[in-house]
Amino acid sequence: MQRHLVIMGVAGCGKSSVGAAAAQALGLPLIEGDAFHSAGNLAKMSAGIALDDADRRGWLAALGRELQAHPQGAVLTCSALKRAYREQLRAACPGLRFAFLAIERDDAQARVAGRGATHFFSADLVASQFEALEPPLEEPGVLPLQATEPIEALSRAIHHWLAAKETA
Repeated sequence: MQRHLVIMGVAGCGKSSVGAAAAQALGLPLIEGDAFHSAGNLAKMSAGIALDDADRRGWLAALGRELQAHPQGAVLTCSALKRAYREQLRAACPGLRFAFLAIERDDAQARVAGRGATHFFSADLVASQFEALEPPLEEPGVLPLQATEPIEALSRAIHHWLAAKETA
């Protein structure tokens, strides 16, 4: 059975950590979405400039191709902030599911600031992520989760949710 899942949310919500735990628990490869940003996108974000829809279009197309390259399933980490972005990914990978890691702005800001200068994403951009966010709460195939829960609990909830979807 094919299982494709996006771990989504704003910067600082824990996509990479939860994605790695979920991929391991599910026995699926992890696709780290940030690894597919263009050099131009990385430079913009490093300079504290928020990406716009045009900047993300090619990135999302690359992520869609990467999902297609894993026909048995994969876990993708991707902010997927807007419904249009999620629809682009769904068009590339029918049946795609999303685990939405909801977090308060102050918590996300503190987490991103705590990363230090080695990460390309500037803490100044957290506010722009919340401005762009269109929560997927009314969309099908979405599991909302509280990002501040322990990683193991989040991974377990994702695993149980997907298992229930498979038997339904």
